[in-house]
Amino acid sequence: MLSFAAGTETTPTRFGRVARQDSFSVIFNTAMVFLVCAAFIGSTWAQVAVSTSRADVTRSGANTNETLLRPGNVNSGSFGHLFSAPLDYQVLAQPLVIPAVNIPGQGIHDVVYLVTQANSVYAIDASNGTQLWHVNVTASGGAPASGSYLPCASMDGFTEEGIVGTPVIDPTTNTMYLVAKSVVNGTVVHYLHALDIATGSEQTGLRSPVQIVASSVSKKGRAVNFNSLHQKNRPGMLLLNGVLYLGFGSNGCNDRNTGWVLAYSAANVQQQLGAFNTSPDTGFISVWQSGSGLAADEAGNVFFTTAEGTYDIPAGGQAYANSVLKLTPPPWSPQNTPDEPADYFTPWDVAYFDTNDKDVSSGGPVILPDQDPGPSNCSHTPCHELVAAGKVAMVYVLDRDNMGQFANAGGQLTSDPQILQEYQLTTTSGDLDETPAYWNGLLYYAPPASPLQVLQVSNGLVTPFAQTAGKLTAGTHSPSISANGNTNGILWLITGTLLQAYDAISLRLLYSTSQVPSRDGLPPLAHFATQTVANGRVYVATQNSLEAYGLFPALSVTSGNGQSAPVLGSVSIQILASDPYTGQAQPGVTVSFGDGNKGGTFNPSSAVTKSSGVVSTTFTFPKTAGAYTLTASAANFASATASETALPLAPVKIVVSSGGGQTGVVGSVLPNPIVVQVQDTYKNPVPGVTVSFSPSGGATNPTSAITDAKGSARTTLTLPTKPGTVTVKATSGSLTLTVSEKAVAGPLASEAD
Repeated sequence: MLSFAAGTETTPTRFGRVARQDSFSVIFNTAMVFLVCAAFIGSTWAQVAVSTSRADVTRSGANTNETLLRPGNVNSGSFGHLFSAPLDYQVLAQPLVIPAVNIPGQGIHDVVYLVTQANSVYAIDASNGTQLWHVNVTASGGAPASGSYLPCASMDGFTEEGIVGTPVIDPTTNTMYLVAKSVVNGTVVHYLHALDIATGSEQTGLRSPVQIVASSVSKKGRAVNFNSLHQKNRPGMLLLNGVLYLGFGSNGCNDRNTGWVLAYSAANVQQQLGAFNTSPDTGFISVWQSGSGLAADEAGNVFFTTAEGTYDIPAGGQAYANSVLKLTPPPWSPQNTPDEPADYFTPWDVAYFDTNDKDVSSGGPVILPDQDPGPSNCSHTPCHELVAAGKVAMVYVLDRDNMGQFANAGGQLTSDPQILQEYQLTTTSGDLDETPAYWNGLLYYAPPASPLQVLQVSNGLVTPFAQTAGKLTAGTHSPSISANGNTNGILWLITGTLLQAYDAISLRLLYSTSQVPSRDGLPPLAHFATQTVANGRVYVATQNSLEAYGLFPALSVTSGNGQSAPVLGSVSIQILASDPYTGQAQPGVTVSFGDGNKGGTFNPSSAVTKSSGVVSTTFTFPKTAGAYTLTASAANFASATASETALPLAPVKIVVSSGGGQTGVVGSVLPNPIVVQVQDTYKNPVPGVTVSFSPSGGATNPTSAITDAKGSARTTLTLPTKPGTVTVKATSGSLTLTVSEKAVAGPLASEAD
């Protein structure tokens, strides 16, 4: 049952109210702020915010304003674990990041926000893990749901359930909206909260908090009330045009629940704007999406997926099991009756899904950019599309303006010809419980125990682009992307107990926590944990902590790279120790130098950086000429290298490399060239020296040559017509060398008959 009331046309700010802006581009860049640029105090670079599930309202999972992380610096030498911050219980929700928040009494901080199953909300400094504030929003006189008040708890690995779904933050009002679950006097309740992100206090001006209640009446006149005991708010919250959208489903085992999407005014959370029930007559049919948020397009339409139940729409029912649904924004347009979504899609094999627990709602929808031109079976240009895929890993490409509904009422079909496309991913075992990432025309899927797979979106259809040769582990989570526009794409993924990073184009593994023996995995994770990538760091919430990964403080060569000097000579290099996030110099760092045991010496071999963060050393080459890689290293710092070249001394002799002592038939060319090498006093080859060749008979070609990088010069000898010993004198300045060869007579010609 769907019911909506007209909502407020104003949005609150700290200084009053402003007219609500309905442009999707404004929503995208202000109220919903997928990635909001904010001035970074004390630095010259801008930072971004991740204020909602999966990075934006399209649920792309892509941060395309990442300027620090790139394939070249995400490796075990320069990237890794930075800090841990303790939390009181498990986190299922995705961490959110807001830069430059003014915390009263503590100044400006970049903040990571986390919510736990214990109904706690944390504000943690994004750069060092310091707790800035912590509040608990359990209902007064209550406790987080547990025991008999938490059906199905053993399925998800936790014993109490507080805040589950990812909150949403409105940076224009500094407000975090979240749903918390409590037990008060034996009754399970959900409350919608609006918290000030600077203090954690309730935004009383927004009438926070409010107990969540809802009701619907089916076509058959059956009244259904929202019952918190049997409901879980797992999908991430959506904030769109001043409206909050909340999704609900079962506690995990279809425990007398029904699926709901509720709408509230962000300006006054006491005002419920509507309620949609996925199955008012039959129950079940959860909206869960493995935690991914409800999605929205530029027209303000809301999209979500549903789980198993009893699909009965062809028979005139209201149970939208295993479907992708579309709701238009409130107030409802006249052509939409109160008990129907604006549009929907249901797969041809929904009956199989319903009876075998193959939820379409194991993943959330992703809104694609306009496809122009779109596929030939899209009736309009540009084509407005979304993709969705459930447990069976079938990717459905849908036209948002004509979703296809259900075409198999007669039971004769084995596909869905009414939609744009369906594509089967390669899977080995297990269900697909994730939402893909989308970036730069590519969709990224990580099926469990299967290859990582990338599909290309071209003209509105998907085709295989790349996949890994190896398989992921059994437990995979929704992937995400960091990139700088259309460059430096990195795919981030939690697979099993590992955090991994892949080049987003080649799928080359860049980094894995397994590459660090002392820390070969993540701490135990909660259900459907999702990483957040922002401002050069990756945040992962676990069962009792926030883990942060990022760039190590780094050493860099500020002068002296690319020098050359003769062997036994010296070059000087200067090294800077700095923080990659602030650019600040790091004094007091002990830097050690090495040449890979090539025999050179440093003076000093180690030194401590000055107040400027700089340290210098002089390197003396050993006796061997060639290329040298000098390494500067320090504990917990990314190392730096300088490439230097040791040059040979002046030539002192010529030696035969090959081709001496050959024998050939008179008048012929010796089978092998004569090769000589010019050396210095330490037997280093000397390049760039002219060597002349003078034979005692016959002819050389060439008569002179310049030594190559190996100090070698070569010529060929045509033997004279008389047998005997032939000498070739190799001369370079005052240096000479004589090479002896031998000419012999050929076989006698046979007499003519």
